[in-house]
Amino acid sequence: MGGAIGTGLFLGSAQVIQSAGPSIILGYAIGGLIAFLIMRHLGEMIVEEPVAGSFSHFAYKYWGKFPGFLTGWNYWILYVLVAMSELTAVAKYINYWWPHIPAWTSVLFFFVVITAINLTNVKFYGESEFWLAIIKVAAVISMIVFGLYLLFTADVGSNISFSNLWSHGGFFPNGFSGLFYMLAFLMFAFGGIELIGMAAAEAKDPKKTIPKAINQVVFRILIFYIGSLAILLSLVPWNQLDLGGLDKSPFVMIFSQMGIGWAAHLLNFIILTAALSVYNSGMFANSRMLYSLAQQGNAPKVFAKTNKQGVPIPAVLLSALLIFGCVLLNYFVPEDALGHLMYVVVGALVLNWAMISITHLKYKRFVKHANIKTSFPALWSPFSNYLVLAFIAVVLYIMWTQGFKESVMMIPIWITAMLVLFDYLNPKKLDSIVNPEE
Repeated sequence: MGGAIGTGLFLGSAQVIQSAGPSIILGYAIGGLIAFLIMRHLGEMIVEEPVAGSFSHFAYKYWGKFPGFLTGWNYWILYVLVAMSELTAVAKYINYWWPHIPAWTSVLFFFVVITAINLTNVKFYGESEFWLAIIKVAAVISMIVFGLYLLFTADVGSNISFSNLWSHGGFFPNGFSGLFYMLAFLMFAFGGIELIGMAAAEAKDPKKTIPKAINQVVFRILIFYIGSLAILLSLVPWNQLDLGGLDKSPFVMIFSQMGIGWAAHLLNFIILTAALSVYNSGMFANSRMLYSLAQQGNAPKVFAKTNKQGVPIPAVLLSALLIFGCVLLNYFVPEDALGHLMYVVVGALVLNWAMISITHLKYKRFVKHANIKTSFPALWSPFSNYLVLAFIAVVLYIMWTQGFKESVMMIPIWITAMLVLFDYLNPKKLDSIVNPEE
């Protein structure tokens, strides 16, 4: 769960709060439901065939070679984009302390440091990443507990009250449209949550651990997303928050405006560390994904090469080259960099989610014909599959009408580019683009 809690919640929620007000709570509930349904689609397949790594295995087997190929590459580009977003967020957290430092300089500094680490050190991760995730989750829980303490010990007549959720323009201060047009943006916060199911596949006794891990996501969403925002927006009225778009974290600014400076500084340090952790892990994962694709014959062979220490140098360098675009983006459009990156990430994310739900439909058709009864059936399938796909269509419509057409247009361009690469690497397999293996 630690990997799923990051910039989307800590920083991205700022813009949603400004548009939707307290109804952001309902928005995260809707997004959480969609994410949960997708995890149940994935979970049904994983319980029957517990395979580690990307769900491209299922796309290969039940849909076709090209869908499997596209899924693997889309995961790679998704986490390149996530790394760029987290690196951009780092600059925002640095600016909380030193607002006069240009964003691109902070981005460049940490880009060089993390790239150097990934080129030289294979054993940097493991336990340190585990503890960083624990610290992040513990910070959110501590913040919720501290917020509840302030709410229940506040003086009568103070601004601290649960009534802040409906007393300043209502629960929908800008109407339902204020929330509707933010649904695409807030979905960024759920990027990576489906990896909980994939990680559970590597655990012992997956038939027990996978259903447990996936079903617990409902309660984790209630606590970490809905609970934290409900409490924080009760501490300070939403329309009195000084957020400045995507420049400031609402989690930090709430405590700062309440005069609890130590809590604001501590929280800013924790979420800065969390962003660096996600960026570091993302860059590590990017290079290994590309290395794995090359080993499978789904990427140029040069990316399967490693040095004596086992570091896939060509894969690291290509991932770093793309992530360097983040430095340029923060140099030329520092105010808009994070917003544009988050929408591009959502574009790649919903493509992944659509492929999971479509693959699951193909899988259900297979098990029906084979007369197989699965032990962890998805909820309300196939209705839930079509609901997810309809929601994804709504997200793309919102992005198209809210000034982010380029993010939507990139999806067919990306798929076409992958089709060309697939044809280049597999010239004799065009007949298997959408025909599953026997």
